[in-house]
Amino acid sequence: MSNRVGTSRGHGIAVSMPQASAWGTEKTFWVKTVRLSNTFALCKETVDYGREVALDKRVALVALLIPYFLENGGGKDMSEKTGNRKQTGEEQIVRTICDSHCGGACVVNVHTRGNEIVRLETDDGEEAQLRACARGRAYRQRVYSADRLLYPLKRTGPRGAGEFARVSWDEATDIIAREMKRVRDTYGPASILFFCSMADAHAVNHEQAMHRLLCSFGGYTAPWGAISNEGASFSAGVTYGTAYGGMHMPEDYLNSRLIIMWGWDPATTIQGTNTAWHLARAKEAGTEIVSVDPRHTDSAAAFADEWIPIRPGTDTAVLVAMAYVIVKENLQDKRFIDTYTIGFDKFKDYLLGMEDGVEKTPRWAEEISGIPAASIADLARRYAGAKPAALIAGYAAGRTAFGEQYHRAASTLTAITGNIGVHGGSPAALTIRGGIWGGRSVFRALRSATHIASLPNQVESGAPPRWNALPHRGASVNSSARVNVSLFADAIIKGKAGGYPADFKLLWLSNTNYLNQLGDINKAAKAFEKLEFMLVTEQFMTSTAKFADIVLPVCTYMERNDFFASGNSDFYGLVNEAVTPLGESRSQLQICEALAEKLGITDYNDKTDEEWVKSIVAKLPGEEGFQDYRTLKSHGVHKLKSAEPVVGFKKEIDDPEHNPFPTRSGKIEIYSERVAEMNHPLIPPVPKYIETWESRNDPLAGKYPLQLITSHLKRRAHSQFDNLPWLRELQTQALAINPLDAGSRGVNTGDLVRVFNDRGEVVIPARVTERIMPGVVDMPQGAWYNPDRNGADRGGSANVLTKNATSPAGAFTGNTALVQVEKSAE
Repeated sequence: MSNRVGTSRGHGIAVSMPQASAWGTEKTFWVKTVRLSNTFALCKETVDYGREVALDKRVALVALLIPYFLENGGGKDMSEKTGNRKQTGEEQIVRTICDSHCGGACVVNVHTRGNEIVRLETDDGEEAQLRACARGRAYRQRVYSADRLLYPLKRTGPRGAGEFARVSWDEATDIIAREMKRVRDTYGPASILFFCSMADAHAVNHEQAMHRLLCSFGGYTAPWGAISNEGASFSAGVTYGTAYGGMHMPEDYLNSRLIIMWGWDPATTIQGTNTAWHLARAKEAGTEIVSVDPRHTDSAAAFADEWIPIRPGTDTAVLVAMAYVIVKENLQDKRFIDTYTIGFDKFKDYLLGMEDGVEKTPRWAEEISGIPAASIADLARRYAGAKPAALIAGYAAGRTAFGEQYHRAASTLTAITGNIGVHGGSPAALTIRGGIWGGRSVFRALRSATHIASLPNQVESGAPPRWNALPHRGASVNSSARVNVSLFADAIIKGKAGGYPADFKLLWLSNTNYLNQLGDINKAAKAFEKLEFMLVTEQFMTSTAKFADIVLPVCTYMERNDFFASGNSDFYGLVNEAVTPLGESRSQLQICEALAEKLGITDYNDKTDEEWVKSIVAKLPGEEGFQDYRTLKSHGVHKLKSAEPVVGFKKEIDDPEHNPFPTRSGKIEIYSERVAEMNHPLIPPVPKYIETWESRNDPLAGKYPLQLITSHLKRRAHSQFDNLPWLRELQTQALAINPLDAGSRGVNTGDLVRVFNDRGEVVIPARVTERIMPGVVDMPQGAWYNPDRNGADRGGSANVLTKNATSPAGAFTGNTALVQVEKSAE
């Protein structure tokens, strides 16, 4: 059923509910949102009204309002600039850029006195301001944290015990160089495995610095696959022929008549600085917004007119059923389909059951997803009739056992309704904000300028492509010599005998809490114990760093110079050193320089980080409107503007003859011949619903009846910031569980519960709330793994419970897992 409440547009939210027997007939559920003028409240009528209102108001004020205040609050006036610094009495203000993998990037004004950071402010310049969130505002506590790593450390106890002794840089780099040479000479360079994640993802002091070093050393085994969005990336590659689903600006949401937020929570995960602001503007302008998600997210609370709860892993079934309604009722855009797509007839045969005898009706999808058939049909009709409409396919539903099918189905739905390449539409695929740079020529110029050259990776030389290679990725990324980033633990344990390209002996992890963030932490711990040598370059003694033989301290971005330009941001600029590095911490470039010397590599580097930045800026072409180094040093950042919102694939739709899609057919491929050639039974050439492992119908559900999802928190960027007291005060790491599931287990908010399956156990407080649907529990990912003497995790780390497996095309599957919850006896 669907029940709309509220007295005026934007003040009420409808909830599409399963049958009463599933939710409990004693519950009448509704949520009311008050207009967001920096005020927020949640009210609902239930049998436990008072307790829940108090809880929801606290959650709203702490988890939602504080970040909104921080993002939208004003900055105080400051005096005239001096270079990239502003002078106010004894204080200097250094402009820099925070890019901590939270989903956005923002300007931070660092107030210093002497060589000390005294406070932080954010963008106070022209609109649209790039204002830092709570994480960016708390960065001073990160710099001066009592548990910062400031000196090189050597392991003295068992792996994982966290027992280390301080050593000199000379001794540490001697040990590392000796082990790297020994492993290379004994087992070959492919036995060296390396991964660098996206924290502080600037141009110089990041993955490129280590890649350059390792290629000069003879090569290494590199990863492939994006943890965040590999399913979306694969889908874009086979549907559109590109790495991304077009460059689409969120400013264009103002042109949408309907926005569907499908597993998308930009109030928390940012998805490009100011995305939430543009959604708020669209809502105020009258755009209807619907949220499809197992949780009533903060984005749903702030923006949506309707929340449709959905069982995890069933999104493809609902998208397919929506397509069925559109086709059966002849609501599709026939001209668009005929002109711009290929393979619609084969997809139509699947919808109508020509292959398997099963019509993909809303009733069929209701049994799978828990969404009432009437709600599915209604949403399909509204989406087809509201042109232009934007279906925003978030990454969460793609981080499931068959996540690529979800993304392909979403893109197909947008294609058959003609919502691609038009203002107010969306390609429903992995998108980047690079279009704000004024077009692809600007994107290419910045990408070329920030590239640091290196020798080819000899490990990949001559290796054939993987079976699921896609042309847009290039030979190196497609190489079968690489290992999927999600499968390091399995690869280390099994090696060549398990079908991997090498037996791995040395692992170097940089800017990543890998053990904490990938599936099945206990399996990763066993894999790390098998290594002959492990190097971690980090800022803190993370759960991953505890397994290292040597830990090298990395300085923060506030302690070095760099350049920022990201496809997910609408600006570029300088990362300016605000204070000198604390202790003996060094930048990634300096660490690689020290190792190069010990490895006998004489031509690794001839520039300081600032000289690298100058060389990058010097490469920027003047005709693109780029600034010279002196100007950029003075301004700090340069915000790129466009005459109108850039729309993904607009030129392909406006002029298909001269701008075909980079697919074999030159069109949007609903049916992919390339996928057909892969001949994989679980990657069909048209998008199809395939039931996930550990679904509610899995026999394992008798033992573990609850589906686990692993959301994000505002106070963390994955595992970053989890140890900062200021941010820990904002949100408690807790398991969200519906009152029906909690009641049958005797669980109340604040109770310690055991969450467990065959892979492990977590002891964590419960948060009983109707903001999550029955049968589903949510343990936010990123909390630091902290096992007790019995092996039960006390840190609340969700990946103790997730599986170390990928989808058929290589996607991370952190939202596919079954668990049981019991009240702890403690």
